[in-house]
Amino acid sequence: MHFIEIILIGLGLSFDTFAVSVSTGLTVNQIRFWQGVKVALVLAFFQGLMPLLGWLGGQVVEGYLRQLDHWIAFVLLAGLGLKILVDSFRESETKKLNPMVPAVLLGMAIATSIDALVVGVSLAFLEVDIWYAVAIIGFITFLASMLGMLLGKNVNGRFGKRVEVLGGLILVMIGLRILLSHLLT
Repeated sequence: MHFIEIILIGLGLSFDTFAVSVSTGLTVNQIRFWQGVKVALVLAFFQGLMPLLGWLGGQVVEGYLRQLDHWIAFVLLAGLGLKILVDSFRESETKKLNPMVPAVLLGMAIATSIDALVVGVSLAFLEVDIWYAVAIIGFITFLASMLGMLLGKNVNGRFGKRVEVLGGLILVMIGLRILLSHLLT
């Protein structure tokens, strides 16, 4: 898997975190820099941890499913992308919650990183250095979270839905590329 594809996966995964961070900026309008760093670090940690856990699980079954790996990666990534697209048109409950409460922050981190677990499973079927991918995904998520809080604080969160749609489309496109590159070779 190429560097650009890992970055695109990181971007696709970080869009729901970005949307939650925008709502955090809206909810906690006077959020301070170090509070934002704390939120972003927790979100990035879970967004990086989940692909690793998914990859470990995928490694267990990878040998048995090797001939179907491209189909599994396609179904997981495209299915996740479509789910993100559908979810982007639903109303979010996160705007009503205070993300500075540790239990709420933990819930947000887990909820926004479940999709990364699925991506991790698909990464087990591809040639990828998982530590490299996890670091990139976590870093991109951290940046997206900080940017989201800044935007939510300053622009009223007008872009949240569009960004989630873009994230879903990116994951669907990567899934299609994996499938087509295998079928056309």
